[in-house]
Amino acid sequence: MKRPGGLIVEVTPGSLGDRIGLQPGDRLISINDHPLRDVIDVHFYGAEELLRLRVERNRQELRIQAVRKYGEELGLSFAHPTFDVEIRTCANHCDFCFVTQNAPGMRRSLYVKDDDYRYSFLLGHFVTLTNLNDDDWARLEEQRLSPLYVSVHATEPELRRRILGRQDAPDILEQFHRLAELQIEVHAQVVLIPGLNDGPHLERTLADLTALYRRPVASVGIVPIGLTRYSSSRCRPYTSDESRAVLDQFEPWRVRQRRKRGVAFFYPSDEWYLVAGRPVPPTEEYDGFPQLENGVGMVRQLLDEWEQLKADLPSLHVKHATVVCGTLIAPIMARLVQELNSYAQAELHLVPVVNHFFGPTVTVSGLLTGQDVVAALRDRFPGAGSGGQRATGELVLLPRSMFTQPTGYGTYSTPPGLTLDDRPTEELSTQMGVPVEMAATLREMIMLLS
Repeated sequence: MKRPGGLIVEVTPGSLGDRIGLQPGDRLISINDHPLRDVIDVHFYGAEELLRLRVERNRQELRIQAVRKYGEELGLSFAHPTFDVEIRTCANHCDFCFVTQNAPGMRRSLYVKDDDYRYSFLLGHFVTLTNLNDDDWARLEEQRLSPLYVSVHATEPELRRRILGRQDAPDILEQFHRLAELQIEVHAQVVLIPGLNDGPHLERTLADLTALYRRPVASVGIVPIGLTRYSSSRCRPYTSDESRAVLDQFEPWRVRQRRKRGVAFFYPSDEWYLVAGRPVPPTEEYDGFPQLENGVGMVRQLLDEWEQLKADLPSLHVKHATVVCGTLIAPIMARLVQELNSYAQAELHLVPVVNHFFGPTVTVSGLLTGQDVVAALRDRFPGAGSGGQRATGELVLLPRSMFTQPTGYGTYSTPPGLTLDDRPTEELSTQMGVPVEMAATLREMIMLLS
């Protein structure tokens, strides 16, 4: 039987939790007599001025009282963000679900089909809202968990049920109206599948979501289906011509929304533009980048960052380096690396890596694996793959998105700094015989070279 409360793994020095004597290994059971289900409850019930904490330490119960200053947090990190139950998993059967397209033999966390509205609120994960029960709705009403990130795919109920592979899926528009009554904001996502929910079905979806602007939908990201070589789906990716047609279909909607409301509201992901061979929109077209983590506007931020950096470029200490990226962004990165070489009198070499692990249709940098990087650099570094002689005066720069990131919620997830095939930078460096560093931005990359 799972023990109640949340296991504390870290207490911030000087925080309220530290001052009242909370310690790693303690289990926080309740605040002001409210049993704690997750870190959301900790923040919600811990926002009062006077706090009564029930804590378990070494199987003994402690009662602690505290006075909280305005805006002060307890300063606690927990082993897992949910205390009462494990993560709510998905019971849908989408053909394009990326989790079901993972390779065999990977770490267990990569096979978890997260469909938990709490993780949507905490971490921005997209969920379908198909598993909400009466208790969930009651909690949403009490705590106003906003914003939520919701996968729509289609607003026609029968089509959406077909896409989700679930005939009892509720009407998403009815759920959105209910969220609007609770004043909960939604950032929506539509994954498009050729011949299924595009064309006239997409027109219907765009029209329905337009009617829900700000009540509750704040933005809509449109992304193309992603397929790996392990997919058993009959779906296929979009071609360049089809991507141009999709963008042409979006644009009148974006223009009308901007004219009427001052924002585009609908935001195609970067992949549409790159596959279509069209320039990404200027910064102002992204309205503050509300769907950035969904791959909407990352390329624009990259281009803008370079325009700022090249005006005051520092002297580079490392003149020879290899920059790695996925094949989708490669044409843009090639131009930026060429300009950087010219501005800094350097010899940086770009290596776009084909994704053999998931298949060549997976082209983004964030899904590259360590083994594919090592294989791609074998000719450039003769020691690659064998732990051979270290090269001198060289550096390999990998996209940080390849690696697991810290979540801020303790140790419940995979440790940060591992590739999808569980390789740290130290192992990659040993295999290739060259120093390896991660960079999330051009600024980070240039700092590592300076």
